[in-house]
Amino acid sequence: MEKQLHLNLLASRPPMAGGFQSGSKMKMGPGRKKDFSPLPWSHYFETMEDVEVENENGKDIFRIYCSGSHGPVLLLLHGGGHSALSWAVFTAVICSRINCRVVAMDLRAHGDTKVKNPDDLSADTMAKDIGKVVEVLYGDNPPPIMIIGHSMGGAIAVHTATANHVPSLLGLCVIDVVEGTAMDALNSMQNFLRSRPKTFKSLENAIEWSVKSGQIRNIESARVSMGGQVKKCEESTSSPGVSKSIGEGIIEEEEDEEGEEESNKKRMKEDDQEIKKESIFTWRVELSKTEKYWDGWFRGLSALFLTCSVPKLLLLAGVDRLDKDLTIGQMQGKFQMQVLPQCGHAVHEDAPEKVADALATFMVRHKFTEFKEGFLC
Repeated sequence: MEKQLHLNLLASRPPMAGGFQSGSKMKMGPGRKKDFSPLPWSHYFETMEDVEVENENGKDIFRIYCSGSHGPVLLLLHGGGHSALSWAVFTAVICSRINCRVVAMDLRAHGDTKVKNPDDLSADTMAKDIGKVVEVLYGDNPPPIMIIGHSMGGAIAVHTATANHVPSLLGLCVIDVVEGTAMDALNSMQNFLRSRPKTFKSLENAIEWSVKSGQIRNIESARVSMGGQVKKCEESTSSPGVSKSIGEGIIEEEEDEEGEEESNKKRMKEDDQEIKKESIFTWRVELSKTEKYWDGWFRGLSALFLTCSVPKLLLLAGVDRLDKDLTIGQMQGKFQMQVLPQCGHAVHEDAPEKVADALATFMVRHKFTEFKEGFLC
């Protein structure tokens, strides 16, 4: 069942042994229920900005979150359906470990990024997006950049590196995405997507579901990152037919007084519908509609990863995820690998400290940066 997680298209599943039971009272200490209220991005990132990228159809606007003022840039790419906010807790931790700058980016059609063609999620297009954003941010003289990608973002990181869209590339870190298991999971992916809740009554409800289902096992990360996965519904919970019948009733009224009364009733109903609209949340990305791109994200990924000439780090939630090409490559010392057990697929959310420690150690070993003064590794 773990195989379907490699797309980062996680489905609802029964709580694991020792996990939260849906009917139980979840507490933090005596008499305290768990807090599922959302947390703001500003608790973890220093700045938020929108980057405008010119293309043949006009302008695309990419949302980025940043921290740090000196050192190499860590360019963070999230998984399918997620957003840059999935890196929030990790960002706060890594910035306390090493001298670095962080740029976490909402990929096209995700989070708060707005592009002219959100339906094009091909690996080639998304990789070019990365290069364009880097160019706008840093011009012709970009600083040393290490790309770190999770799941779909890991695949896009590899495609970006091999296409040389980031000429100042320092290193590459891919988190829990392996071609073999990802390709094996594609046939069953739609079933898992269908099993997820379609809507949530509130953002708090979505956060609670993400923790109870095991999608995100770190409640702090869930509280800041789920806001990037779901949005308020644009459609009213009332059916169009009801609204239409109210409108027809008003049109048929002939007396002004009665017409005004009906108009007031209509406004009241519309206000009620607006309240309902604001209290229902749904997924920002319809992942089932991205199926035609899945194969292109992952096919040939292991070979591409191995051909990248920069130092490489592969972080996995389980050693069983290695396919044949990567097993051979790892034995030949072509990349560094670390397994972080007791994590779900969202490794950087479930265990941000462990991921930060692994990445910091890797970067210092390769002399990409130094530990911050006073930090004991």
